[in-house]
Amino acid sequence: MGEADSTGHREGAQRDGALRRPRLEDVAARVGVSTASVSLVLRGVAGPSERTRQRVLKAAADLGYQVDRTASMLASRRTRLLGVMVDIHSPFHAELVEHLHTAAEDVGYDLVLSTLTRTRDEHTAVETLLAFRSEALILLGPTAPADTLAVLDRKSPVIAVGRRIADADLDVVRTADDDGVGQIVDHLVDLGHREIVYLDGGKGVIATDRRRGYRTAMRRRGLDAHIRVLHGDHTEAAGERAAHQILDGGGLPTAVVAFNDQSAIGVLAAFARAGVSVPGQVSVVGYDDDTLSRLSCFNLTTVSQSAREQARYAVTAAVERLDQGRTESREVVLNPRLVLRGTTAEPA
Repeated sequence: MGEADSTGHREGAQRDGALRRPRLEDVAARVGVSTASVSLVLRGVAGPSERTRQRVLKAAADLGYQVDRTASMLASRRTRLLGVMVDIHSPFHAELVEHLHTAAEDVGYDLVLSTLTRTRDEHTAVETLLAFRSEALILLGPTAPADTLAVLDRKSPVIAVGRRIADADLDVVRTADDDGVGQIVDHLVDLGHREIVYLDGGKGVIATDRRRGYRTAMRRRGLDAHIRVLHGDHTEAAGERAAHQILDGGGLPTAVVAFNDQSAIGVLAAFARAGVSVPGQVSVVGYDDDTLSRLSCFNLTTVSQSAREQARYAVTAAVERLDQGRTESREVVLNPRLVLRGTTAEPA
């Protein structure tokens, strides 16, 4: 009789499971203990015996029970969610998000992602993160004015990643972009280049800092007369347009420095179609050291922004604000690192 009852119970549970997710009560009934004991076990709280703990864990696994995080968060009034704004078109942002996930999980937090697209702006992305009760906001390359970000920081701690923010009372994690571009120029000049063209990144603080780094380095190396900045943005299409502009200009420079790896890859593609050898005729350098730059088909000389370190510092900043009571703002500036690959060489 007992065996038949047990089989009937399992079949009933399976029928119920087809209609609804297993509940805490189902686990408790399976083990024959109170729901309070099951809750203690699943939350890792001391109290139940080791035998009970093992039985509860086995029953939960057998039933396919998963903790209802929404209910848990509502009960604790904490979500332990970090909201991340990310540009869906940026390979570098994708890499940052991967490292952010790891860093957040290590300290008991999870991420909510909200994307920037061609039709979805920063305001919408941030409002979505707040609607999901993100406890802190990690904004990758934000372009909003500093005072707007400061107001937002009073709602929820803001960590701006990748962008210098002057006189704003919020946390910043970034690399020294002007120094990174300076390293590129020094590398090219040391190889013997003089005709070094810079492909700009458009508007915004990050683009401004990198453009300034190019101009400053060229002047420092005595190449004021060779400064040339082409209009661009952060896309491959911008790189292709700039390459066509160079090709139509009647004379090739010996090197092109692009705002980021994506635009540099656009330059490489256009040069390849036009039969221009890289680095034989023109050296090309990007910025970011994203996953595409490392592919053997591009093998792009670039500058690393230390994505793993930026992610770790950003999560640490959020945790310090949320759990450790830090109230003063903090800026972490990491040193960029030139990564030499196959798209630079001495000029012909």
